Amino acid sequence: MNIKSLLAKPFAGVIQRQINKEQLSAVEDQQSILNQLVKIGKATIFGKEHGLDQVKTYEDFKKAVPIRDYEAFKPYIEQIKKGSQNVLWKGRPIYFAKTSGTTSGVKYIPITKDSIGNHINGARNAILSYMSQAQQTQFAGGKMIFLSGSPELERVGGIPTGRLSGIVNHHIPQYLRGNQLPSFETNCIEEWEEKLDKIVAETVGKDLTLIGGIPPWMQMYFDRIVETTGKSVIENFPNLQVLVQGGVNFEPYKAKLFETIGKPIDTIELFPASEGFFAFQEDRTHPGLLLNTNSGIFYEFIPLAEVHHENPTRLSLGQVKLGEQYAIIINSNAGLWGYNIGDTVKFVSVHPYRIIVTGRVKHFISAFGEHVIGEEVEQALLDVTKAMNVSVVEFTVAPYIQQGQGKSYHEWFVEFERAPENLAHFEQQLNEAMSAKNVYYLDLIQGNILEPLHVRVLSKNAFIDYMRSQGKLGGQNKVPRLSNDRKIADDLKQYILD
Repeated sequence: MNIKSLLAKPFAGVIQRQINKEQLSAVEDQQSILNQLVKIGKATIFGKEHGLDQVKTYEDFKKAVPIRDYEAFKPYIEQIKKGSQNVLWKGRPIYFAKTSGTTSGVKYIPITKDSIGNHINGARNAILSYMSQAQQTQFAGGKMIFLSGSPELERVGGIPTGRLSGIVNHHIPQYLRGNQLPSFETNCIEEWEEKLDKIVAETVGKDLTLIGGIPPWMQMYFDRIVETTGKSVIENFPNLQVLVQGGVNFEPYKAKLFETIGKPIDTIELFPASEGFFAFQEDRTHPGLLLNTNSGIFYEFIPLAEVHHENPTRLSLGQVKLGEQYAIIINSNAGLWGYNIGDTVKFVSVHPYRIIVTGRVKHFISAFGEHVIGEEVEQALLDVTKAMNVSVVEFTVAPYIQQGQGKSYHEWFVEFERAPENLAHFEQQLNEAMSAKNVYYLDLIQGNILEPLHVRVLSKNAFIDYMRSQGKLGGQNKVPRLSNDRKIADDLKQYILD
């Protein structure tokens, strides 16, 4: 065991004890964070406009600060870009995290001197917690790949600006720099497939022990390794021990990833976003991700059924219930106030507070009143593929609204790794699984308002080709599981196999 692995062990123990302690004080820590946010925020332009100096309780706070999305925050961001100080938080942000919005175009999310630690320490603690729980530290001495955006930053309003993963790259501790792959120069390549070839060239023959990234892009890297060397991933990297992943539900990708690797290996799931590092898998023996409750973010939760109401119910952490679907709202020391991040979550534990991410507020199908969400389609497909020994590369679902004769239906666009022998039987089983997951969908089927779902089988690499055509290949980009319109579905029709 090398020196880094030896030193990691006691440090991991210290961090794990801190995490365990904070699990017991989560509600109190949240109240303390709210008090601190209000104390600092009342001196800002936002705070003065919203009367934060009069806020004494959470009830006061809810009356003072409305729920907003990025569009409503944009005027404050524009003030910051023009050089104004103390707009949303004290001083000026040290970075803008640049991210794509579905309705807002490019979004610029502030990262402040106070909030940068939330991003850096969150990922660090997740890895150290795994080391402590699994009693595995050997990988700390090997090479590590983080499939990320370019670390090259532009300046917007004088503020360094780039993808979050590229920003975080600048804050990797010096003691890990020697372990990090690929090189800085390769990481700066914007074109994903060119970058992928360079990463493969730099990593073949190295002692790779950890890889991090979004599952579909890890799969592309592994596929390219196999194509280049003619050997499985584990034959190339016999000491590969752990995958660090987030951004999408891992389950639909797990079987194919492990098959390509050559054996199952450990995984660490994260819940990161440009707006904050929210949760991580701290215990592999329990489902869900531990909410990051003591890191500069005060969370609120809106019941999903009320998310589009003008005055929805807003709950603090201590008021949530198990099994309920919530839209997650954040208030943070990055200067985000009542900010709807667009994700939906469900608590699977409240002692401690563990969540699973169930989808996106804007990614659903309710063309006929069924309100199908991401968790339902993912789990239904997973149940059926396991039962029928089918393997899926990627999929998305959209409504098909019949304009002439016949009934409307849900249309599934699926790229198979191992296709079903009988597609009609697969469709029937998938339709039954969806009916079991969503009672409104079942009612529409039984009431002959919808006909059973249709599966469109797509050609090999269809989703890669689609993402390439949209200029969204690689990085943190991902295909939405659900759309309430036909934009993605119509673009994918060209890839349907006859």
